[in-house]
Amino acid sequence: MTGDASGLEVGGDFGGFEGRAWLNCAHQGPLPLVAVAEAERALADKAAPHRIGDEDFTGVPGRLKAALGRLVGVPADQVILGNSTTYGLHLLVQGVDWRQGDEVLLVDGDFPATIVPWLPLAERGVRVRQLRPEGGALDAGRLEAELTPATRLFCTSWVFSFTGQAVDLAALGRVCRRAGVTFVVNGSQAVGAAPLDLGTLPVDALVSCGFKWLCGPYGTGFCWLAPDLLASLTYRPAYWLGHLAQDDLGGHREVRLRDDLGAAAWDVFGTANFLNFRPWTASVEYLLGLGAERVAARDQALVERFLLGLDPDRHRLVSPRRGPGRSTLVVLGHRQPGRTEALHRRLAAAGVDVALRRGRLRVSPHLYNTEADIDRALEVLDGADRGRP
Repeated sequence: MTGDASGLEVGGDFGGFEGRAWLNCAHQGPLPLVAVAEAERALADKAAPHRIGDEDFTGVPGRLKAALGRLVGVPADQVILGNSTTYGLHLLVQGVDWRQGDEVLLVDGDFPATIVPWLPLAERGVRVRQLRPEGGALDAGRLEAELTPATRLFCTSWVFSFTGQAVDLAALGRVCRRAGVTFVVNGSQAVGAAPLDLGTLPVDALVSCGFKWLCGPYGTGFCWLAPDLLASLTYRPAYWLGHLAQDDLGGHREVRLRDDLGAAAWDVFGTANFLNFRPWTASVEYLLGLGAERVAARDQALVERFLLGLDPDRHRLVSPRRGPGRSTLVVLGHRQPGRTEALHRRLAAAGVDVALRRGRLRVSPHLYNTEADIDRALEVLDGADRGRP
């Protein structure tokens, strides 16, 4: 890989993608080779179960929580392990002491995972209202104008999947904090691609999957809830292995709930998920070793190369070209109607994988991509390989 200002050289840390240019991390992030090796070891251990010790049932989730805590700037014992983005949202849907007439604010056009979990609250007398932003993302002024005395919670994506627009977490959080509104962030399209320190932001809850920019297996996720928010939840799941140790299985003992588990009481059941959590831990530790700032710099260098090479006369850019609203998701469409879908097919045939979402192309490079991957995509998009489409 050609070096850049980030100093990253990770070309040998991932597989060869079977000769393709995988520019679709917003859909699935690939496992780095260290995670592939860890997955193979986990499979080997399950094939010979004598290798799995009692201590692994606490060691596996503990190591993962430590890595995720470092990544987002919170103590390890405040990290809640899940299996998706939705898991953390459902903890709030089920656990907040909702009252008749409460209001939840969402953003119209956000990804369904950020919207759907809240909709059943209507059956409990909670109003779920979707705000339509101007210019691609909801700003702090618009949010403040939309708040009512009934507003209890506001939930938004950090980066929007369909527009590539990043929101100002600090500004939105300050509005919520002044009004006493719980601020919930879906970080799935940014955590792992952009630095995050929850200790410095007015955010009350973060939810995220693990299989996009964190390069973990599918079926992984985590969340963080501010301690006061967590303490206010009225619903607490009870998983037997969370409340009992292996030593408690010998002989008859009274089974009772522990009151010292903290955030771990809300972990998804089966946290010693060897086949998923061990390779995911390897991926997160790999990213931590590179450094969040360097990963973000590398990703933005790839985005910049793509944007500089894109022909503006032929393509309409939907995502921001520059500024704080720019993310690692580049969303665009051909200026001639009907050509975008054809371009998607041409890219795939040329070995370039991007997403087609709502009639637009979404290009999402991550640190494993090379400048050659970007140039390969541009060659197809700008028609230099076989004439203009």
